[in-house]
Amino acid sequence: MNTFIKGADVSSLKEIESFGGSYYLEGQRKDLFEILKLKGINTIRLRLWVDPYDEAGRPYLGGTNDLATTIELAKRAKHAGLDLMLNLHYSDFWADPKKQVKPKAWTNLHGKALVDKVYQYTQETLNCFAQLDLMPKYLQIGNETTNGMLFPDGKIANYLFEERRFEELDQETQRKSFDHLIELLSAGIKATREMRSAEELQIIIHLDFGGANDLYRGWFDQATERKLDYDIIGLSYYPYWHNTLADLADNLKDITARYKKDVMVVETSYAFTEQAPNGEDSIFNLELSDIAGYPPTVDGQKEFLTDLIKVVKDVQQNDKQGLGIVYWEPAWLPVKGSSWASKAGMVYGDDLGKPGNHWANQGLFDFEGNALDSLNVFTFK
Repeated sequence: MNTFIKGADVSSLKEIESFGGSYYLEGQRKDLFEILKLKGINTIRLRLWVDPYDEAGRPYLGGTNDLATTIELAKRAKHAGLDLMLNLHYSDFWADPKKQVKPKAWTNLHGKALVDKVYQYTQETLNCFAQLDLMPKYLQIGNETTNGMLFPDGKIANYLFEERRFEELDQETQRKSFDHLIELLSAGIKATREMRSAEELQIIIHLDFGGANDLYRGWFDQATERKLDYDIIGLSYYPYWHNTLADLADNLKDITARYKKDVMVVETSYAFTEQAPNGEDSIFNLELSDIAGYPPTVDGQKEFLTDLIKVVKDVQQNDKQGLGIVYWEPAWLPVKGSSWASKAGMVYGDDLGKPGNHWANQGLFDFEGNALDSLNVFTFK
């Protein structure tokens, strides 16, 4: 049986530290990776954007996760003895079901030219990591590709974000759209499989809404029909958005058996308080805690994670299983200057909103960087 993956996505770390953020364990200041290792984390997930700057060189923030930043964090993770999960967004900024904006330099690429670019970019990126002896153990080809990637070329449906459902397209349009999406994903996968140094690397295909079995069956039935080559089904699961834990458990067991693939929750989180830092907005509120069924406290956060880990560990279908979970941005502190997006980033993603850190109360560290008791959930063997 594989070692259970206890992961943390800390992609914003360099930005947080550059604005003065620091981390503490029992009152002692320590490097974040040291704290995570001591608390049982064994895998670090890092996102990678192609060119997260505008034409004037202004950063998009949200970690501004360009290649140099990601390599720097990967080196620190390796030095701490942690495995790496690399998350290729194939965008210059945030990619999710609502938005998958093509990199600026790829804007005029379509058809085979775009497929070739995905192959080339993936190959060049992995070569950089290989040359530095930083080859990841897990690689995500795309991020939350529920609705496709590299819009509009690789878009498979119109996602109605507020209603959290897909607007149905006619069958012929959807078939052609899915054909092209699979071509794009397969280009990244082909580049990966061809690397001799990536023979043991596991490829993840990642959707959101982990409690929606109909979504996963619909998507992966299409992918299976087109013989998409991958190793792991990755899911996002936020208990206030993505149905109940029972729904997640049912979906995990069904797709593991149906597609004969290992599964992993590659994004999750929960709040340790409903309060936001002074002067900040928050995604989380008491209404969401009522939906999730856990109090927004350190104990509630700990209880949710304990239950989630049990759900994933209980998945066992022949030789396939639940591999683990990754906590999303547990160390994103509300330091002045850090933001989910700069104005330039908002313009690029066509996603305007109030700047700042809207995630801080879902961390595993308090607003001052002190490790919370909920981090102890990961200390099991």
